[in-house]
Amino acid sequence: MSRHRIRRCALSASVAATVVLAGGAYLTGGSPDHAPAAVASVSSVPPAATAPAAAASEEPVVELDTELAAAVEPLLTGADTGAVSVAVLDVGSGARAVYGGTEPSYETASIVKVDILAALLLRAQDEDRVLTAGERAHAVAMIGRSDNESATALLADVGGAAGLDAANERLGLTATTAAKAWGLTRTTAADQLTLLEAVFGKDADGELSEDSRTYLRGLMTRIEADQQWGVSAAGSDWALKNGWMPRSATGLWNINSIGEVTAGGRTYLVAVLSGGQSTKEAGVALVEAVAKAAVRAVRAGAG
Repeated sequence: MSRHRIRRCALSASVAATVVLAGGAYLTGGSPDHAPAAVASVSSVPPAATAPAAAASEEPVVELDTELAAAVEPLLTGADTGAVSVAVLDVGSGARAVYGGTEPSYETASIVKVDILAALLLRAQDEDRVLTAGERAHAVAMIGRSDNESATALLADVGGAAGLDAANERLGLTATTAAKAWGLTRTTAADQLTLLEAVFGKDADGELSEDSRTYLRGLMTRIEADQQWGVSAAGSDWALKNGWMPRSATGLWNINSIGEVTAGGRTYLVAVLSGGQSTKEAGVALVEAVAKAAVRAVRAGAG
């Protein structure tokens, strides 16, 4: 039996309307306002003296979601830390954990650009063709320097918000809702982990072909120097995409980061979403601290 049980921690939210323009999003949207839920208790198998003989040799069950919550929550004690959700997968062992639950969702800002390119690659596969020179130019600009006009052009190429939703259904994203103003697409950390699995996975039967995965992963390793923050703080040999978006109604920021890192010789997929940060710099610092704590927790809990 598996040593790892998954238990998600829920969050509550209120929404405030605003107009935004940064990290790739603009027009009217909602501002998340979440509070972490209570931490689940750690469970274990019965003592050897009372357990059935077949279970007497089993190791204690590690509640990785609980371990993750214990690692993250001390980072959220400040008055202006806002809200955070994080999901981590140890690629080698398959151990995963989520903090922040599946509801409510966060606005993606520019991390949705990975999703848009995945949808474009799916469409090209369906049409049995490679990306055009124009599509490749937009893809490089959209991922590498987070170019907003390129994202708008490629979203149109995949059929707009409806086309992105259709691609996400194929990719297994169940809690992501695309928006015409693409940076206001709403998602969860768990769904972003599913997207990362589609991009970085090795399953030959996955929706994205190996050529498509290799292309997208490669672009995520060539991010401009001033955007190489976020989940990269949790390890080395990173591939990532970040998103940042100020809220004009509140003056607060959404800071997000998704990607793959190597730490301690193991590979991790990490998605950190946040809202309500006082400044971009404060949000980046928090996201990096959460990413590092999350990888440490899953690494220690997975054994």
